Amino acid sequence: MKKVMVVIIMMAVMTGVQAQDAISKFFSKYQSDESFSQVTVSSKMFGLFTNMEAETQEDKEVLEAISKLKGLKILAKEDARNARELYKEAFKLIPIKDYEELLSVRDKDKDMKFLIKESGGKISELLMIMGGNTEFMVMSLFGEIDLKQVSRIGRKMNVSGLENLEKIDDKGKKN
Repeated sequence: MKKVMVVIIMMAVMTGVQAQDAISKFFSKYQSDESFSQVTVSSKMFGLFTNMEAETQEDKEVLEAISKLKGLKILAKEDARNARELYKEAFKLIPIKDYEELLSVRDKDKDMKFLIKESGGKISELLMIMGGNTEFMVMSLFGEIDLKQVSRIGRKMNVSGLENLEKIDDKGKKN
């Protein structure tokens, strides 16, 4: 639960939301299931963060990155007996062919994939799908995405996996 909440808080600080075609089928299927936690952050939320004062240059860069984001959508389930099945189902329902795999992390008790969608040479969506023995999460972050800023925030908040995004350049290629 702590890991999911940290990811939710981190992304809420960074994003806002609109319906995304890529994950709308999956979200629609489970939106009324109360065993799932759902987070939707609107673009209005981002506007609130752009008015904050930046104390350091790094804070200024993070706020600038936030201003370019348009949305966030998270669907998560803890204590899920069917977490691995949900992970596989997500890959069947989400049109993965529209995405490029950015990073894959396999741990002893979970798998995590980061995928990106590019348009006009810029990353327009970051999709993360995570499934483990007892937990599942799918997250869509969209807008103009700076992977290094996502990584910095993830590192500061000690979110496992997101620190690997710093090794990726602005076009989604490994350095």
